[in-house]
Amino acid sequence: MTNDPMRLKRVSITDVAKAAGVSPATVSNALNKTRHVEAETLDRVMRAVRELGYVPNAAARRFRTGRANSIAVFSSMPAPVAAGPSKLGFLMEIAAAAAEAALHHGLALVLVPPVPNAAQVLRDTSIDGALLIEPSADDPFGQILRDRNIPTVTIGDSGGSDMPCIQFDYPLMARLMLDHLRDAGAREFLLVVGSSKRATHAAMRSAYLAQAEATGMTPHVLELDEELGEAGATRMVAEILRDRPGVDGIMSPVDAFASGALQAVRLAGRRVPEDIRVITRYDGARAREANPQLTALNLKLDRVARLAIDRLIIEIAGGVGPATTPAPAPALIVRPSTVIA
Repeated sequence: MTNDPMRLKRVSITDVAKAAGVSPATVSNALNKTRHVEAETLDRVMRAVRELGYVPNAAARRFRTGRANSIAVFSSMPAPVAAGPSKLGFLMEIAAAAAEAALHHGLALVLVPPVPNAAQVLRDTSIDGALLIEPSADDPFGQILRDRNIPTVTIGDSGGSDMPCIQFDYPLMARLMLDHLRDAGAREFLLVVGSSKRATHAAMRSAYLAQAEATGMTPHVLELDEELGEAGATRMVAEILRDRPGVDGIMSPVDAFASGALQAVRLAGRRVPEDIRVITRYDGARAREANPQLTALNLKLDRVARLAIDRLIIEIAGGVGPATTPAPAPALIVRPSTVIA
């Protein structure tokens, strides 16, 4: 046990100031970055902090600054698509990397899973900023965040709003999937997208219809309510396969729909990939655990999350940053659902 009296009580900002030979205000400026502190002075302050084991009082800091020192990650993608076998994968993958990046800025991260009452969540949650994942044009979280004037960065197109965003290259994603299906031998394939107003669905439809026109392929677009999830995709794709026996490829940006399509192919007595190739966008749990595993895209979500946090910090600080920041280019991961081993 130590007899050092400094260790027998909580170390205060005044103690740090005395040890560093500066005023308590200078220590506060150095720790909170509220005003410029000369490099030599900053070094003395930080050395005193380490030597004394000073831990800032988070509650007092919140009181002084009026900040919660926390940010939230939201997604309006409903549970039938985002949860279950998906294990909230898209949301969790972004959240894990975002949490690590946020800690470097002294911020905690609150993960808000898909919930029906967005307004209540935001009334009960104290946050300084938010990340909003692939919002729809009429996204409930987006509207409430705007109404509350909470600094927000979207991951994916922000649906025409003025929120800054980390911009996925949706047309490139669509081309990678479409080109791979044709390279794998598919000539008549089905597109399964959500009926919500998300940018990913619109981009997939546009690219698919353009390729259908260019190649003379008869287009087959199935739009599903995301609430229907995997079971709904199984039911609806099975009906299409009965009516259109020539379909030899299925693509979907929604992994739950692609997983449901796999079940539909089996119900139709057909084989993957010999008779029908299946591809999805997100390389999550559904894609990796499917039988056969689904060809998908590596969206490099860890890097996307770090870009989003860096951009959000600028917004919280009241700074000016770019309206859009390009996300890293996706990469195709070829698996047995499209190519015969």
